[in-house]
Amino acid sequence: MAKHKFIRDSDSIDGIRSACQVAATVLKKMKDAVCVGMTTAELDEIGREWIEKLGAESACHQYQAGEHTFPAHTCLSINEEVVHGIGKSHRKVEPSDVVSIDVVVRYNGFIGDNATTVAIAPVKPADQALLSVTEAALDYAIGFAKPGNRVGDISNAVERFVRRHNYGIVRDFVGHGVGLTMHEAPQIPNYGRRGKGALLKPGMALAIEPMVNLGSHEVRILDDGWTAVTVDGQNSAHFEHTVLVTEGEPEILTIPKN
Repeated sequence: MAKHKFIRDSDSIDGIRSACQVAATVLKKMKDAVCVGMTTAELDEIGREWIEKLGAESACHQYQAGEHTFPAHTCLSINEEVVHGIGKSHRKVEPSDVVSIDVVVRYNGFIGDNATTVAIAPVKPADQALLSVTEAALDYAIGFAKPGNRVGDISNAVERFVRRHNYGIVRDFVGHGVGLTMHEAPQIPNYGRRGKGALLKPGMALAIEPMVNLGSHEVRILDDGWTAVTVDGQNSAHFEHTVLVTEGEPEILTIPKN
């Protein structure tokens, strides 16, 4: 598959690029569809339909972690839910909610992974600020995904950007490599020291994904075994792109072309 375990060959890069386009398209369709009164089950069904329409499959559906099997096709997390909210639930989207949508697909054997958070009107100023900072932190960190840097440079970029705004940076979940399975090496925390971690080289595909809370960074897992929520009940935001390290500037693979 590659020159070493982190680096993808040209055929693999083409496969990941295609899978990421599918994931980005599905995410856009779901983002455009979410509205007040819709249940997460209904939004997940939209995701399932688009994944199948585009000839892919959900990498989340039936994913096994210990004794728990993920029942939904996408991860839908509302307000205090940080990540891995189950889209098969009947929780309704309410005015002023923040809804995180995480889409991971498998297409022709390769993974595409991306996420966004949507603010439902009327938007609370504190929530808008949280979403703006989290998305900007992702954009800033992507700029460090260059050959010669290390994973710690990306991690530290997120941390430095977010710390200026006094939000909680989730430590229990991290970004990761992207390839044939949903979570591959290297792990990419949203905190860390510059110059540490795996050396970045052209051909590495990385899912960079800041998860940021209005309050404490601490999270807990609900009894469903999946849904991570903030311990203080404050809202959370999650933005993610899959990025390719190239000889020059990073290439964001999860920007939909149409």
